[in-house]
Amino acid sequence: MIEYNKLGIFLSKPIAVMLVIIYLVQSGLLVYLISDKFSLERQISFQQKRITELQEKLQIFKAIDDFQIGFEDEEIRNLTDVIYTESKKYQYDPMFILAIILTESSFKKGQKSHMGARGLMQLMPFVGADVSPRAGVEWQGSSTLYNPEVNIKLGMHHLFEQILEFKDIKKALLAYNIGETKLRDMLRANKPLPKRYLNKVLENYKMLKETYKV
Repeated sequence: MIEYNKLGIFLSKPIAVMLVIIYLVQSGLLVYLISDKFSLERQISFQQKRITELQEKLQIFKAIDDFQIGFEDEEIRNLTDVIYTESKKYQYDPMFILAIILTESSFKKGQKSHMGARGLMQLMPFVGADVSPRAGVEWQGSSTLYNPEVNIKLGMHHLFEQILEFKDIKKALLAYNIGETKLRDMLRANKPLPKRYLNKVLENYKMLKETYKV
C-alpha cells in the first residue's frame, strides 16, 4: 500500500509539472491575444484617422483648385498642407480659412490691394512684420507676404490673436479686415459695425461647407 502511494506521488509530479506548463502556455497565449487585439485596434484607429485626414485634405485641395488663380499643382498641394496643418494648430475649420481667403483675395496669386495689403490673406506689411516673430516666421520685408504659405501662416496667427483679444469671432474678423485700432474707435463711439465683410465671409463659408463636404 505504501509502495502504491509512493508511486502515486511519483506519477503526480510530472503531471503537475505538465499542468503548470499548459497553464503557462495558455496564459501566455491569452496575453498575446489580448495584446494583439489592442495592437490591431490601435492600427485600425490610426488608419481611420489617416483616412479622415486624407478626405479632409482632398476637399481642401478641390476647393483651392476650383477657385485659385495663377497657382501650379505643386503649389496647390503645398497650400493644402499648410491650411490643413495650421487649421489643426489653431482649431479652425479649414473651410472657414478658405472662406476668408476667398473673400480677401479671390484666391489670386500675388494679389495686392489699393491699400497695400498683400497676398492671399491680404496682410499689410506692418502687420506681417509685427506678427512674424510670434508666428515663428522669418520676416524679410514686405515681399515675404507674396510667399503664399508664409502669408497664410501669418494671416492665421494674426486672426488667432484678434480672437484672443476680442473674445468674439465676428469682432475678430472685423479687426482683421478694418484694423484693430479702427474697430476699437467704433466700439468706443458706439457706431454700428460694418456687416458687408462679415456677411461675405459667412456666405462663402456656407457655400464651401455645402460644396465640399467630407
